[in-house]
Amino acid sequence: MDTAPFPSHLEAIAIGASTGGIEALSELLPALRDGLPATVAVVLHIAPAQRSMLAALFAGRCALPVVEADDKQPAEAGHVYFAPPDYHLQAEGDRTWSLTQDEPVNHSRPSIDVLFETAADVYGRGLLGIVLSGNSSDGTAGLLAIRRAGGITWAQDPDTAPAPIMPRSAIEAGAADAVLPLAAMAAALRKLGTARGGAPADQI
Repeated sequence: MDTAPFPSHLEAIAIGASTGGIEALSELLPALRDGLPATVAVVLHIAPAQRSMLAALFAGRCALPVVEADDKQPAEAGHVYFAPPDYHLQAEGDRTWSLTQDEPVNHSRPSIDVLFETAADVYGRGLLGIVLSGNSSDGTAGLLAIRRAGGITWAQDPDTAPAPIMPRSAIEAGAADAVLPLAAMAAALRKLGTARGGAPADQI
């Protein structure tokens, strides 16, 4: 499918990326508009000892507030939360985020699957899961969990990804409702929320 389906009542967007992910996120996150009715969580694989500058990097490019998630932080609509290095980011039933240093999953901490699977449990049909560029299978099991919970899943077109293994793994597992190039993803996300003055974003 090359169109971009959405949950009928969007509550959360969970995004996973690895190698090539900064470039992909640089196209997607600035497309999110003020008035977005969903909370946004991002896992990007990063070396455990590396100090994360991701929130600062994207804060200046995005209309929405962008922060590194804290333990027990409320998952607010219209905010973007990055997983810190060396911590799994989990969605909780009370609509907060939690951080754990449980064992790596798919050789990764933070793990995309951990975010996706916990978010599927919490948000179910209101969740959109997106797998971007990367060189592992992390995210495949999580996208399948989102589909089982009734949510919607996208995978980046592997032909457009610097590292195609991660989106291709999801596609081959039947985990993706839509396979899209970044430009199509960004165009679809841009229609969510409202632009300045309260006009629908797709009318700007």
